[in-house]
Amino acid sequence: MMRVAVSGAYGRMGQLACAVVDAAPDLLLGPLYAPGHAEDELFGQPVIDNAARVADADVVVEFCTPEAVLENLAKWHDMGVHAVVGTSGFDEDRIAKVSEIWTGEISRCLIVPNFAIGAVLMMRFAELAAPHFPAAEIIELHHDRKADAPSGTALNTAERIAAAQPNQVRSVKPSSGADGAIGTDVNGVRVHSVRLPGIVANQEVIFGAVGQTLTIRHDTTDRTAFGPGIELAIRHVASLSEAVTVGIDGLL
Repeated sequence: MMRVAVSGAYGRMGQLACAVVDAAPDLLLGPLYAPGHAEDELFGQPVIDNAARVADADVVVEFCTPEAVLENLAKWHDMGVHAVVGTSGFDEDRIAKVSEIWTGEISRCLIVPNFAIGAVLMMRFAELAAPHFPAAEIIELHHDRKADAPSGTALNTAERIAAAQPNQVRSVKPSSGADGAIGTDVNGVRVHSVRLPGIVANQEVIFGAVGQTLTIRHDTTDRTAFGPGIELAIRHVASLSEAVTVGIDGLL
């Protein structure tokens, strides 16, 4: 039976990962790692702040903060534990840093910008559309407690669009107005971030060409949408051919 640790277990996504593993009859939950919550309990198990205990697991699902994730991944690599990373904010530079950390043939690291199957398809559809349109912009909307912006999904989508259509038509910078009014530039693709209560996670990709636009949108209305993707990643991370892989596309 596969033992699955959860790092950042006390957060919203960490608790969802715990629920997914706990509900699977052939997966064993624990240990649950969350510094600062060692007095607490989740799913009948104590929460720990001793990272060394994660070595008891076969796979660790990582949902810690963006500030702590690289340090954690270095620990999990040294332990030889496979890692499924759901922490957001992985741009090209951060992925490159993980590739420097995660070397060798002992374990695998799967970085997942979005666990929702619909969101994975949305990114793939955007990648397919990109060569046929000279310009694209992304609007990503998340709850008001999400600290990083743009989201990991938006960053990954922009990078894939830019790779498929490298000659992006840039937006004209306004001669007046507030800084950031036309979003931030990610490889030539403009990204706009919205943070509001009442939202879980939504993303809209708008392509533009002479006389037409194409909009591809995905809406997450409940975090349970991420559950099947989390379970899929846990079950298949050990079989990946590369030391570091981005996205669950290849697992669908």
